[in-house]
This record gives sequence, C-alpha cells and structure tokens, in this order.
Amino acid sequence: MVDILRPCVIPDSFKEKDMSDVRSGAVTLKGNPVDLAGAALTAGNAAPEFLLQGNDLADVTLAASAGRTRIIATVPSLDTGTCHEETRKFNEHAAGLENTDVLVVSMDLPFAQSRWCGAEGIENVQTLSSHRCSDFGEDYGVLVKGGPLDRCLARAVFVVGADGNLKHVEYVSEIAEHPNYDAALAAAKA
Repeated sequence: MVDILRPCVIPDSFKEKDMSDVRSGAVTLKGNPVDLAGAALTAGNAAPEFLLQGNDLADVTLAASAGRTRIIATVPSLDTGTCHEETRKFNEHAAGLENTDVLVVSMDLPFAQSRWCGAEGIENVQTLSSHRCSDFGEDYGVLVKGGPLDRCLARAVFVVGADGNLKHVEYVSEIAEHPNYDAALAAAKA
C-alpha cells in the first residue's frame, strides 16, 4: 500500500536559491506594493544570458539570436487582459521590424502559451516559458516575491541590441498597466 500522506522531499538541486536581493515595493499591483527579486537592469549594460523553454519544449537562449535586436517583454500571464493586449500589440508591430525578434516571457507553461498563440493567431512574436526555474526572473529583476502573483514575472520591457547590450529598460510601475510601446519600438529601430 502506498502512503499518500508522506511529505514531498525536494532535492537540493530543485530548491530556490536565496533571493537576498529583493527590491521592496519596486512596482505595484492595483496600487499595492509588490517586491521584486533581483537587481534592476539599466540600459548600456550587457543583457543577461538566459535559458527558457519554447512552445515546442526546446531550450531557447539569448545567444541563439545574437546579431539581431531583441524586444523582451515579460508578463505575469497571457491569460490576463493586459498581458493579452500587450502581446497582441507587439505581434502587430513585430511584422514591420527589421532584424528584430520579439520575445514574450511568462511563467505560463509552454503548452498553454502554444494553445493561446494558436487561438489568437499570434505569429510574429515568440512566447517563452520561464516555469522551470527562477533564474531568468531574478537575472532580469522581474521575479515577483510574495503576494498574489508570487513567482510570476512583473511587467517589463527590455530591448537588447544586436551587440548584446541593453538599449532600453522599462519596469512598468503598475503591473496592471501597459508599457510604453513607443519607447520600446523606437529603441528597437535605433
């Protein structure tokens, strides 16, 4: 007989790393302060490398698109109104951007991202999942720490130049609001 009440033992390799760099009240959600793990990035610095999962379950890295401009939009979930609208808006603009990839990153599972993209006709942006670990969220300073969105990603936009350096960084101060699309698109075209 299997003891279904025994506690789950999580191997050390799966445990969260210490998130000692927490920015208290870095952004808000409907006016309430939200803490973010990881340091805030700034334009001019090198963009952190990442390992995310594509809709086809393949690994995706920043280095895989070296030599191209990348717009990286982080969102809490494609299943929310603002994230839905933001991804659709970037999808519309992406078709007209030369030598530019638009990546939308969330903690949503790749299966859900793929289903959502298919249902919405999203073809010009690549949705990527950060569900396997918190490294991306911490490295980009967007991992929500505590509260109702714990372990989701805050809304932010990063434009990475073909040289791998950040050209534009926006941490959207209110998670329920849209980013400054014009500023991100201008940085991508510059």
